[in-house]
Parts: sequence; C-alpha cells; structure tokens
Amino acid sequence: MGRLYEYQKRFVSVCLICLMCMGVFACGKKQDTMEKIKDLECTVIAEDNLPEELFNMIEQKKKEAFKMTFEDKGFLYICVGYGTQGTGGYSIAVNDLYETANAVYVDTNLIGPEPEEKGKPVESYPYIVIKTEFVDKPVVFD
Repeated sequence: MGRLYEYQKRFVSVCLICLMCMGVFACGKKQDTMEKIKDLECTVIAEDNLPEELFNMIEQKKKEAFKMTFEDKGFLYICVGYGTQGTGGYSIAVNDLYETANAVYVDTNLIGPEPEEKGKPVESYPYIVIKTEFVDKPVVFD
C-alpha cells in the first residue's frame, strides 16, 4: 500500500504542476486581432482613372448597394457603392482605413446633399473607390 500511495502522490503533484503551467501560459497577453497595426495611406480615385475592368464591374453593380475589392498592379482598390439615390449632391467620407493582424478595415459614410440639392429629382449612384497599397488580407467593411 505504501508504494501505491507514493505513486498517487507523485501523479497528483505532476497534475497540479501541469495545471499551474497551463494557467500561467493562458494568462499571457493575446494579440487583439482587431487592434490597429497601422493606418493605410490611400487615394480616392476618380471614375476617369479606374482600371477598365473595375469600371465595368462598378457599372454593372452601381444601381444596388455594393462592397467589393479589386487588385491591379500591386494596388488594392476598395469600392463601396450606396445604390440608387433620388437626388444628386451626395458625397462619401472615408472615416477610417487601417490594417490589423488579420484584415484591412474600412469605414465610409454617405453624406446627404445640401438642402438646395434635395428638391431636384435626379437619380444618382454614389460610390467611392479607394486605392491603397496591396495587402494580402481580407477587407472588412464597417
């Protein structure tokens, strides 16, 4: 009985040591996957300067809201469209564009027309194309 008791004591001691080690490692700092690594420099691209293939894709989608990306010659194009609007005069703001450990995050906002523009019923299709350096990560639209 003495030997069995010794083995049980050692087994319990080893188990406790393993549990304590697991606790120490589990409490280590984990990197927040949404934590900003860096802001990305960008340029808003005018319709005239879009790659032809991208322009054609946007033309097909612009009547409905859309979010898409396009890669060309080492650049990433991030596109956000707000669909058909009943008047003109809209603008779009880029609130944020940054890279995290796992993704690129972009946040845009549609800004309504000035009061004098609201009375003119003209269909418009506001969208924005943001050009930045190519980053091989998924893009998350906020």
